[in-house]
Amino acid sequence: MLKIGLTGGIGSGKSTVADIFKILGIPVFDADKEAKLLMERDEILINSIKKEFGKKAYIKGKLNRKYISGVVFSDKFKLEILNSLVHPVVLEAARLWHEQQTTPYSVKEAALIFESASAGSLDYIIGIYAPQPIRIKRAMDRDNISRDDVLARIEKQIDEDVKMSLCNFVVGNDEQQLLFPQVLKLHEQFLKLASGNKE
Repeated sequence: MLKIGLTGGIGSGKSTVADIFKILGIPVFDADKEAKLLMERDEILINSIKKEFGKKAYIKGKLNRKYISGVVFSDKFKLEILNSLVHPVVLEAARLWHEQQTTPYSVKEAALIFESASAGSLDYIIGIYAPQPIRIKRAMDRDNISRDDVLARIEKQIDEDVKMSLCNFVVGNDEQQLLFPQVLKLHEQFLKLASGNKE
């Protein structure tokens, strides 16, 4: 079975594209969602986060997202520490999930495929591209955060043009191109590749 990565910067529309793959019957592993779950369910990870970020990291067993975000998005070193704790656990969860799938291919949706060094475990990677002004507005509307907060998060990810150049396929989500035809074309390509037909 082929393992496909799906990535893009904040506000690029990864979840929208992932939903289209789901409509087409393809299972999708949401790495960011899984990370949030594991940070509240995996006892070893929870203890590691408490050790690095203190007791304020959790409130009544729930991750204090506002506190953690405030720390990591203002301190690059702290962000690297958090990622070093969370990424290996999520990578293992993704590996086990992939093994359970029975479709010709499956998709792993993750913002940090290259940053987390998980690209090597995937056969192909799709990048979702949208111009930065559109991404900023989407993120502000979706998360109810300021422009400065969005820019701070963008700065912590690798350059969007570099990210897209590392991908095997790029889907344009600039509000000028229809998404479904682009994803359907990729779906058909992956089915052919999975069957051994590379034409």
